[in-house]
Amino acid sequence: MAAFASAAATRLCDPMLPDMARHFGGSAAEVAWAVSGYAVAYGCLQVIFGPLGDRLGKYRLIALCTLACVPGSLLAALASSLDGLIAARVLTGVTAAGIIPLAMAWIGDTVPYEQRQSTLARFLIGQVLGVVGGQFIGGIFADTLGWRWAFGAMALLYLAVGVGVLAQARLQSGPGRGAGAGAGAGVDVDVDADAGPGTPPSDMLGQIRTVWQRPWARTILAVVFLEGAFVFGALAFVPSHVHDRFGLTLSAAGGLMACFGVGGLSYVLFARHFVQRLGEVGLAQLGGGALGLAWLTLMWAPSWGWTLPACYLSGVGYYALHNTLQTNATQMAPSVRGTAVSLFASSFFLGQSVGVSLAALAIARLGPLSPFVVSAMLTPALALLFARLLRQRHAQAQQRL
Repeated sequence: MAAFASAAATRLCDPMLPDMARHFGGSAAEVAWAVSGYAVAYGCLQVIFGPLGDRLGKYRLIALCTLACVPGSLLAALASSLDGLIAARVLTGVTAAGIIPLAMAWIGDTVPYEQRQSTLARFLIGQVLGVVGGQFIGGIFADTLGWRWAFGAMALLYLAVGVGVLAQARLQSGPGRGAGAGAGAGVDVDVDADAGPGTPPSDMLGQIRTVWQRPWARTILAVVFLEGAFVFGALAFVPSHVHDRFGLTLSAAGGLMACFGVGGLSYVLFARHFVQRLGEVGLAQLGGGALGLAWLTLMWAPSWGWTLPACYLSGVGYYALHNTLQTNATQMAPSVRGTAVSLFASSFFLGQSVGVSLAALAIARLGPLSPFVVSAMLTPALALLFARLLRQRHAQAQQRL
């Protein structure tokens, strides 16, 4: 539920961008900072919450982060200027930064590696529904009561979920509560030669250095940064594209993105079978191919109905690729897992911010199809490169065995 709230807030503004641009008299690039400002703050603060989770305990910190999102959401609802709205979104991004990555790290502490990809896929249900729910909620309020009410609804959601998670945190007596939980819970399978358990450093910079010194960790961080830029640089403008090109209402355009969630859920529900049949290399290839086909379909769609299979394919492709990256991220540095996963999330959301900002500039200068053209070319190429690197890594691991 906390992951749902965090993901919903991330995508809440996508269908509301045209309405907010009209309200504040700003350009598409200016109003897009309501999306990218949240992502910048969210990404930058990962480097703080990860080490804090390793020291203070992940589960309780998740609860406190969720409750701390309430003020920022209320300020966004009451914003009287575009700068005020962006500032409120930045504040919400700061406080929401610890929710999903710390939850992933907590799963990494408590679930063996061979079961972790399917477990993380089930955890993705909250994020999938949040992405769809955020865009749908944003579109509904933009067409009815107004975009301000969407932020008010998010404040109530954060409050209710935060209270629930805090109550659950107080009942926690297992891994994830103590400060030492991030140092390994005795369930890790050391599949990486450069990711042994070790003794975690006592300082924050030392924890970050422990992750950064691992070549495979640097590779994962670079790939997920580019994934965030390529995928969400296009995805953030799908509702606006459908609204402008086919004349659908904002709520209907946001509702079409439910197919993205259906595609994600299709992957999540059958993740165990996908993992067993395709393996990590095959999942990366599947993800890149499906995403490339999705963007091409959106570009050439003669009617809005074609966006349904396009969004479905983008959901399957994105979660197949991203779930594979997530699983590798939880094993980058088990001794400082919270820090490692937080750096992963930081790279991902900073990539989103760069992607959305560049896509907005490209739309203004090159036309509305430009983000989809770029993503259709670069996303499959990135996925194929990552699949090749995975294959080489698996071969090296087999040789060591």
